[in-house]
Amino acid sequence: MANSLPVSNVDRRKFLNGRWPGRAKEQANKRFEVASLLVQVKPERLDTVARIIAGLPGSQIYSRSPQGKIVVVVEADNVGDIGITLNLISSMPHVLSAALVFHGTDEV
Repeated sequence: MANSLPVSNVDRRKFLNGRWPGRAKEQANKRFEVASLLVQVKPERLDTVARIIAGLPGSQIYSRSPQGKIVVVVEADNVGDIGITLNLISSMPHVLSAALVFHGTDEV
């Protein structure tokens, strides 16, 4: 019995890396920014501040400690948005400090 599945011209390596043929033009020269931040807040306000940070676009709480330390991962399309998020977090009430620990850029 002959195989009745259609033959695809999708390159396996491109497929595994998320580069679909129809999306190639969309992704051309698109940058991906990721950063991690260490945020120190007043321990008694940890839950409130963490909830607000988690609601920011592209932000995710990676870890937190009862002493008031929060590790935040931020993903954005450009470095300016990373900076805006860092400045926004550092100006929040009950935030004692916010520091950029890692920043990486990758072209998709």
